[in-house]
Amino acid sequence: MDRRFGVPAVALLLALSMVAVAGAQRRGRWFGGAIPRPTPESFDGRFNFCRIAFSYSSNGDGGGWSVDYPRADINLSVRLSELTKTSISTDASGQPNHLVIRLTDPELFQCPFIMMTEVGAAYFSPEEAQRLREYLLKGGFLWADDFWGSYAWENWASEFSKVLPPNEYPMRDLPRDHPLFRTQFTVDHVPQIPSINHWYSTGGTSERGADSAIPHALGVTDSKGRMLALVTFNTDLGDSWEREGDDKQYFYTFSVNGYAFGINALLYAMTH
Repeated sequence: MDRRFGVPAVALLLALSMVAVAGAQRRGRWFGGAIPRPTPESFDGRFNFCRIAFSYSSNGDGGGWSVDYPRADINLSVRLSELTKTSISTDASGQPNHLVIRLTDPELFQCPFIMMTEVGAAYFSPEEAQRLREYLLKGGFLWADDFWGSYAWENWASEFSKVLPPNEYPMRDLPRDHPLFRTQFTVDHVPQIPSINHWYSTGGTSERGADSAIPHALGVTDSKGRMLALVTFNTDLGDSWEREGDDKQYFYTFSVNGYAFGINALLYAMTH
């Protein structure tokens, strides 16, 4: 992996911006088709983007596991291969070999990194909570993204407490000197990235008004300080990847910072 500490994200990513916009538009047409379920052949020792298909209820605030799917998964995998020396798994057509995993699937333990989006309405059954806890304590890494406001937070915190009790595994804001913010790119703040539709309609970035005004990047750590989970709250990193080719201004305003943070997070997850 290319580990150039302190590289300014804007300088590197803007140099690739025109290629990124054109490439995303071509890849975006892939959206149709079957959901790629895991098989033993899915894992070849290279990077797979593993998205969790989780249950959800009407008690929270969220659109479900498939938000941003599949373009966010594809585009971030492609950028990871372009901007680092990470080898990504590809299928016969050369597309990133990204996967949708259930927490009860045995293939969960083949994924060193898993992603969950719109977790403000997540629900974990006892079996799902047990499997996710086992996965995290065995060395896996979860990134939960894209949920907004106090109502969504309360649901997420309650559900995740089934997985890891907060008194033993606290969820705290990452300090700005945390290595994740400089794993490859220098990221000096947590970007607040709205969905492209919210941005189009309001011009703003906080999707729940004053109740979601401050974006957070939180880590869940064990007693030895190892981060088990990254939680990005009051921001939608996934839309910055999914929508990179939909609007040039949205790309320049949000995708540059979104990719810098996203690649940092992936590299941190796979090296710590």
